[in-house]
Amino acid sequence: QVQLVESGGGSVQVGDSLRLSCAKSERTFFLNMAWFRQAPGKDREFVAGIRWNTGNTDFADSVKGRFTISRDNAKNTVYLQMNQLKPEDTGVYYCAASRNFVGQWTGSGMDYWGKGTLVTVSS
Repeated sequence: QVQLVESGGGSVQVGDSLRLSCAKSERTFFLNMAWFRQAPGKDREFVAGIRWNTGNTDFADSVKGRFTISRDNAKNTVYLQMNQLKPEDTGVYYCAASRNFVGQWTGSGMDYWGKGTLVTVSS
């Protein structure tokens, strides 16, 4: 069973940056890793993902050009660098992992989830 632990959330101002971290409990490279978020009163949505075999990354349109996702295999950690934060980026950010990438990033396609970390962006 893979366990994921997020960290790095907090309260920031518009335009600030944050880096979220997701530590995996086991050293496995065969996981497609992603970040999802859920804003208050809204459904969970995909934010960014990185595929284990190619390292290719995908982003939601709302964060393209502002967020990057990366991984450090030596540290067994995935990161989400968030720049130029906006109030609409506020929410709980979840790290997720899947053993099989089926062509798109969906919540139902993820096998493991962290408990989330809260990001609040104030204007």
